[in-house]
Amino acid sequence: MNCIIIDDEPLARAEMEALIREVSDLEILGTFSNAPAALVYMREHRVDLMFLDIEMPMVNGLEFAAQVSGESLIVFTTAYPQYALRSYELDAIDYLLKPVEKGRLERAIKKAATYAGLLSEATEKSTVEGNSEDYLVIKSERRFHRIAYADIRYIEGLKDYVVIHTKTQKLITAMNLKNIHQRIAQHIFMRVSKSYLINRDYIDSFDHHTIYLGESEIPLGEVYKKEFFSKYTGGALNPER
Repeated sequence: MNCIIIDDEPLARAEMEALIREVSDLEILGTFSNAPAALVYMREHRVDLMFLDIEMPMVNGLEFAAQVSGESLIVFTTAYPQYALRSYELDAIDYLLKPVEKGRLERAIKKAATYAGLLSEATEKSTVEGNSEDYLVIKSERRFHRIAYADIRYIEGLKDYVVIHTKTQKLITAMNLKNIHQRIAQHIFMRVSKSYLINRDYIDSFDHHTIYLGESEIPLGEVYKKEFFSKYTGGALNPER
């Protein structure tokens, strides 16, 4: 995989470049101080992954991500945690807070590599062929598989597909999140953001912005927060506090 770095601060660009080289074998195609310069480059070169700052002059990172949506995988890098939920609405692969930790960067790069593989044209996409009260029937690699709802940890919307995360595997399916939600057990799965459905039985803990399922961190969207707190706590906790 290759990548670019977009950040208006020279020191931040240099630090990110050094850290990427330390923890991965990503090919760094270039670094850019602003989004327009990166856009000019992307018109002539294929970019697999971009590390994108948010607070920048001329065009901020969120605006740029919306502009190039679907052309490259995106990992946001910023010192401002309040942008996290908005970043996931733009189908960002991950969101790294500055100063970026080495281990956290490694996880983001591995996640990006996984999704690059899932979205590649060479990867056969599964299809949902049926459903019951207890399971989905999915066709993958010419075989039909029964996926029990109890084995699905969460479902992630990614561009024109959903990724079904089970306890042992990831299945990419050509279906949007709304449609698959209508076909699975409503009392088990909860919509918690624009891009995520979670199995409530796998919730370990949560706060006002994030739901934790083991090592997985799922963003809790503002639109869904009140309903989540109501369903999961029976109204015992106030989502505004």
